[in-house]
Amino acid sequence: MNAQITTKEILNRLFSVYVKKHYIKIFVSIICMVLVAAATATNAWLMQPVLDDIFINKNRDFIIVIPVVILLIAFLKGAASYFQSILMSFVGYKIVADLQRHMLATLLKCDLSYFNATNSGTLVSRFLADVGALSRGVHNVIINIVKDSLTFIFLLGVMFHHDLKLATITLLIFPLAIYPISRIGKRLRKISKNTQVGFGLLTKKLTESFQGIKTIKSFNAEKVEASKIEKEIENLFSLTLKSTKVNSISRPLMETLGGLAVALIVFVGGTQVINGETTPGTFFSFLTALLMAYQPLKSLATLNATLQISMASAERIFEIIDQKPSVIERNPNKDYILKVSNPYDLKINNVHFKYENSPNLILKNINIEIVKGQKVALVGHSGAGKTSLLNLIPRFFDVEKGNILLDKVDIRDLSFKFLRDHFSIVSQDVILFDETIKTNISYGKQNANFQEIKTACEKANCIEFIDDLPNKFNEYVGEKGVRLSGGQKQRIAIARAFLKNSPFLLLDEATSSLDSKSEKKIQISLSKLMKNKTSLVIAHRLSTILDADKIILLHRGKVEAVGKHNFLLKNSKIYKNLYELQFKE
Repeated sequence: MNAQITTKEILNRLFSVYVKKHYIKIFVSIICMVLVAAATATNAWLMQPVLDDIFINKNRDFIIVIPVVILLIAFLKGAASYFQSILMSFVGYKIVADLQRHMLATLLKCDLSYFNATNSGTLVSRFLADVGALSRGVHNVIINIVKDSLTFIFLLGVMFHHDLKLATITLLIFPLAIYPISRIGKRLRKISKNTQVGFGLLTKKLTESFQGIKTIKSFNAEKVEASKIEKEIENLFSLTLKSTKVNSISRPLMETLGGLAVALIVFVGGTQVINGETTPGTFFSFLTALLMAYQPLKSLATLNATLQISMASAERIFEIIDQKPSVIERNPNKDYILKVSNPYDLKINNVHFKYENSPNLILKNINIEIVKGQKVALVGHSGAGKTSLLNLIPRFFDVEKGNILLDKVDIRDLSFKFLRDHFSIVSQDVILFDETIKTNISYGKQNANFQEIKTACEKANCIEFIDDLPNKFNEYVGEKGVRLSGGQKQRIAIARAFLKNSPFLLLDEATSSLDSKSEKKIQISLSKLMKNKTSLVIAHRLSTILDADKIILLHRGKVEAVGKHNFLLKNSKIYKNLYELQFKE
């Protein structure tokens, strides 16, 4: 979003998209606010008959009438305040939910490159802190503008009804605060934006520290991490304190102006009472209305500050909502040309690729043909572009030039669901959710029954360790599967792939981080999984792909050589070097 966007533009968007649809509740709430404001003004007006008719004229009839009226007004005001609060709270909470829902929908559509460039702590901060601040701001703005304005207008009506001269004096004093308060609001917007950035940085550091606690302890780096986090805490403290200091400037300003108004009214009004120009009851009723008007007027005076804090949050929220993915589905798609879950040939034609913020190509002129049913391996030194190529096939990223064809259909012409249903991915970095084993395995097939899940586990050799767990399939695996070993997590990932049963497998160094014993078990599971499927395998250990139908050697983003193991061993110095590095013993 453009950093120069105005408050008016943000407010127009907020009200047209998120607030306007609740117009019935807001309208009823405004009626309740009118009743509250009228009740407040009536209480001020009642001071005149209380003093003049009861205390001075000693009229006994008013001793019964006025208390009953006060009681009825109190009941009416209380009921109206209750319903106004409930209705406006509903609107406020609904705005929060709608904003978070829209942010989530946008983020789930964003490219992987966006998540690579944006820290997760920043996103969490915007989801929680920014949305909360914006909702509170909009909620307070609506209430302040309507309820406090109405209350002030009704009380001003009481003041003008009693004394035109005193009411005019009051009106001339309070506008003096407008300019300094507007300046305060602009400063607060800038400080608030920096505060939310600081909150995101603190969230980021905390998340990293808690997830990396094992590494921190192993290097005795507790003090180092504490120092980093304390720096962010101190920064957030300084910004919050600065915001409070700036925001608090309006209070002495309003107190001084309020004191000036009351002092002038007491002087002028008191003189009028002494001279017999007005009654004590009228004067005290006016003074009561003035004192009652001070609170809503003070709220209105701080409205700009509240609004600017909210606008700082709104800018950051709309930055997310306005994100547009570059990897998008074409409409209409060509799913109908291919049959669901059929095995197909895969052809990579003249593909060039680079990451969004990278000046250099990662892949250059890649041409690969994979016939259905083949096991094809990608090998090469670290940084050769193997994983980048693998990520292009399910369209996690789009090619810079060239195309990838699934049975002669450009994958960019297929829907995401149709395309990705054809691929099962097993990588070295297995992500498990803090759910049960059963839920994690059925993640790619939500409607799978228990027998299907169990069969997938048997094929992936998971049963042997699942049966040893206290809650079997209902055992929670912890955050990122922390309660399972590396080999167990890999077998869960393979069970997922068995259950999904896609015709094409993408294996990204699935055994690279395992010990020899675990690797053998995983290789047995992978061999079962690859049977009758088309497989593209990134191999860390060449011993795992000696039986591949085709081995593709990538070097510095280019296809250096293609062939079977023995052919490459004889004809490629780079491949021979890779082989000897692993088997020199």
